[in-house]
Amino acid sequence: MLERVVVSMFRSATRTDSQSSSTEKMDTSIFNEKESEMSSETCGDIEIDNSNHVLLKIATLYTEKLMTDICLVVGGIEYPAHRLILCTSSDVFQVMLMDSRWSESREKRVVLQETLACSAVFGEFLKYFYTGRIKINLQTIMPILALADKYNVKELTPLCVQYMCDHIAHAAMNNELISWFHYTLALGHYQVAKGCQNFIKWNLELISKTSDFGSLHHELLGKLLQQNDVVVQNEMAVYNCVVHWLNLQKQQMIEDSEPQVDACMESLVQDMMSHVRFPMMTPRQLAELLLSPLTKQYKEFFIERMAMGMSFHSGQAERVAEICQVESGRLLFTPRLYTADKWSSLLTVENFIQLPAYHTRTLVFSSHAFLEECAGEKTCEWVSEIDCLYH
Repeated sequence: MLERVVVSMFRSATRTDSQSSSTEKMDTSIFNEKESEMSSETCGDIEIDNSNHVLLKIATLYTEKLMTDICLVVGGIEYPAHRLILCTSSDVFQVMLMDSRWSESREKRVVLQETLACSAVFGEFLKYFYTGRIKINLQTIMPILALADKYNVKELTPLCVQYMCDHIAHAAMNNELISWFHYTLALGHYQVAKGCQNFIKWNLELISKTSDFGSLHHELLGKLLQQNDVVVQNEMAVYNCVVHWLNLQKQQMIEDSEPQVDACMESLVQDMMSHVRFPMMTPRQLAELLLSPLTKQYKEFFIERMAMGMSFHSGQAERVAEICQVESGRLLFTPRLYTADKWSSLLTVENFIQLPAYHTRTLVFSSHAFLEECAGEKTCEWVSEIDCLYH
């Protein structure tokens, strides 16, 4: 009896161990399958970005002057550098330092000729090669752009151009606008040049009061004065701006001890004042010009120009038609964007921010029907509808 019990227990134990072993094998198999699936999902390529540390190491080469193999001399200051960095950052340096036809390619010390303004910012310019960062402001942007243009640093030039486009008004208030206009026009940065030109045209009276107005080249001023979209109070304001510019030119000529100042001034007066639209002045304003010192000095020229204005206001159609036979003559009888009450109206939309979407507000105003004085005070009535497309 005891033997049967022992045998039974042995068989039971044996059966349990076998089943347990089978279960363990199944669990192990399932685990291996899951591990394989997880491995296939998570063990792909992982990109590790450590570029900041690499850039820091490159910047350290500049700040610590480590392993330099060339020295640039600018304005008497030595700048240890690396040919590899210079050549990869600038096409000009690449040719200068790698082309055997250039003597600089065999030199360890290269002297660069730069203006005082460019010399002052050359250290920051060179540091940009190593760090990709540079500080710019209204005073340094011009020399930095000049260096970027000279050494053909392609990625820096558009950044400088964009900065200038965004800060044209600030440049005007800091007496930098005229120099920006000259440089960008000469170097082909027409986007900036166009912005500068428009700002001058639309703020001529403001610009004429800045200290750099006198540096505006006479050809550029002449082209500006031929534009119809010059924004001024009236044509007398244009005349006053030109007079101020002429006085600045004379003062500069005297300071520079230039010969034949009187002859040069006579030529400038006739050239610039020929673009002033005297017919757009009122007869009273034309009469006031007789008291101007400039008019008295160049009386014959101004009497002829003022006579054109009086012919227009007195209704001498044949004389006006004769003057209009050429383009420059036709411009004399074309008004600019005058802001005086006679030429413009101030339209006010009250409670504009409270208007509902797609609301229409109707405004009525009047203007003179004719430009010439002889036509009288007849007016035209205008109706303007202003749509509020969105709130």
